[in-house]
Amino acid sequence: MSRKIISLFSGAGGMDIGFHAAGFETAVAVEQDSSCCATLRKNFKNVPVLEGDINHITTQQILEVAQLTPLEAALVIGGPPCQSFSLAGKRMGLDDPRGKLVLEYLRVVQEALPVAFVMENVKGMVNWAQGQALNAILTEAAREISYQGTKYQYQVSFQVLNAVDFGAPQFRERVFIVGNRLNKTFKFPQPTHVAPSTAQADLFGEGIQQWVSAWDAIGDLPAAEEPSETAMRVSATIKDRIIKHGY
Repeated sequence: MSRKIISLFSGAGGMDIGFHAAGFETAVAVEQDSSCCATLRKNFKNVPVLEGDINHITTQQILEVAQLTPLEAALVIGGPPCQSFSLAGKRMGLDDPRGKLVLEYLRVVQEALPVAFVMENVKGMVNWAQGQALNAILTEAAREISYQGTKYQYQVSFQVLNAVDFGAPQFRERVFIVGNRLNKTFKFPQPTHVAPSTAQADLFGEGIQQWVSAWDAIGDLPAAEEPSETAMRVSATIKDRIIKHGY
């Protein structure tokens, strides 16, 4: 089975790194932000990067760059811009052009027909409009697809996971939407780390560990040097980038 990934809304490649560690290979990365694209090209030298707005990039273009045909990809992965579903801000959801980028993600899934897909988004998506946004996405992701006389359908599930429960020194809750066309029920991972106040001594013997603190993770790093001129210049562009791209 192919281990090749189509990576959408790739950012600087953080999600790709995780899947690479699990044995997968990014066949193409699609990203709009030029700074992120430069980072991808620097760190993933063998990965072709499609730089541009996904609204104007066809699935066929993506497949051609990835040297894949429909049904060949193992996964489509990515986290569409999520400000519309955040617990902060106006929370316009699917009425906001950024919210509709989720549908562009699903368009690529439905046309590329990977074995499975993984979408990550903010926890706020679960509650937006009493769950209407999430239900709309799940319904669209699970609709029947016809390709060359055969019908395909993704079995879809979701769960909110917190990074701190899996060894990251950060409270970061995100909803993960997972689908596969193999008619299999996906089992989300069980936490590997727990809060010290709730951890039982006998669980530690079974591999369950306490949450990792920020000090545990970086406490032994040497003292930071003064930021370089380049770092200061880049930091000055962050506000404009947030306004332009939303992150």
